[in-house]
Amino acid sequence: MKTQKLMLLLVLCLTVVFAGCGTSSGKKEGSHAASNRQGENASGDKVTLSFMHLWPDGVSTAQNNVVNDIIGQYEADNPNVKIKVEVLDNEQYKNKLKILSTSNSLPDVGVTWAAGFLQPYVEGGLFASLDDLLGNGLGEQFVSGTTDAFQVDGKTYGVPLEFNIAPIYYNKEIFANHNLEVPTTYAEFKQVVETLTANGIAPIALGNKDRWTGSLWYMYLADRIAGQEVFSSALAGKDTYMQDSLLQAASEVQQLVDLKAFNKGFNGLSNDEGKADFYNETAAMYLMGTWELANFTANEDVPQEFKAKVGFFKFPVVEGGAGDADSWVGGPGVGLFVAENSPVKDAAKDFVAYFVEKWGEIAVTDAGVIPATKVDTGSVELPALYVELFNEMNNASSITLYADVQLEADTAEVHLNQIQALFGKAATPEQFSEAHEQAINQ
Repeated sequence: MKTQKLMLLLVLCLTVVFAGCGTSSGKKEGSHAASNRQGENASGDKVTLSFMHLWPDGVSTAQNNVVNDIIGQYEADNPNVKIKVEVLDNEQYKNKLKILSTSNSLPDVGVTWAAGFLQPYVEGGLFASLDDLLGNGLGEQFVSGTTDAFQVDGKTYGVPLEFNIAPIYYNKEIFANHNLEVPTTYAEFKQVVETLTANGIAPIALGNKDRWTGSLWYMYLADRIAGQEVFSSALAGKDTYMQDSLLQAASEVQQLVDLKAFNKGFNGLSNDEGKADFYNETAAMYLMGTWELANFTANEDVPQEFKAKVGFFKFPVVEGGAGDADSWVGGPGVGLFVAENSPVKDAAKDFVAYFVEKWGEIAVTDAGVIPATKVDTGSVELPALYVELFNEMNNASSITLYADVQLEADTAEVHLNQIQALFGKAATPEQFSEAHEQAINQ
């Protein structure tokens, strides 16, 4: 699968970056942002840019602070430019983006996901090509291959900010108090679940109202049982979805529900509501992307006492399954787009180039983000949790892009609806797989 090859290339390149071969953050001469900013300042034209993002304070404090710092620096360097900001949480952001697209009134700059998510916006003529930015030197700052997932028909319509994998975070103190070891097999994992449940502790924090959160659990089970290649081929429509290994993965999801593995009311909780049980230490585990590292490392609003308790482990292997422990769910995180019909498109592109450069410089240390751009981390002191997860990424055997991102929009919606139905036991494993088979083939 093309996505798999892209991710393996990314992993190899990231290994080189972490070794200290990345672009030094101080070498910005000749970049698009620097040269274009001089022209903007010289013109003296007053410009107002609208920027919509999904890092609200409180939920994503560290990222929010970084964004505000970058905007402040940009406005100081470009006194003729004013950035008008709107901030929404993840699901509100997605919904508003859809609404704005119907009237072709997107913000000048916004956040997008890759692959299937951005495709309908591109096909609708809503996102501007950013190949000119990449050609003006910005492209050299990205880890090789990271921009590929933002391409449609050979043109690039978004520039990535992050690269992520999804580990299972766990509370080390809760595990120690109940004499639990980190599970390496799925059978051991279910024993952990049963022990925690018997002691009145919610094993897993989950907010599946947002649906993509439950998709992570299903994807890992499909990967571990069917194997990465079989699962990816089924998602791509190259192989049938109606096969025993994928039916078993769906069945295992419902077995976890029967074991009371998830916190109470999980299917009606948002991700932020669900993960509160992990932060409040009433749930022992939480599966989420490495963007959550910001809260476990850099976010000053999260008590250091709690941060010290957070560890992680790889999704366990399933006995008899075709998958391996070094196969991850993940891929490029969010990126920035420029609206095709923006009346200030040149200024918007200049801001995007500036934002990407500054994000790569400060988001690593200030927000615990693994960026999509090259960063020389050799001289930077980083938290152990960050370094350990970075090393795991480098050792990945494969990385499968999130299903709701890689699938086309209509198919992704079927997938997400079926995920909630599966977890809520409103659909059988057979119905779940049949719905995917039909949607993917269409």
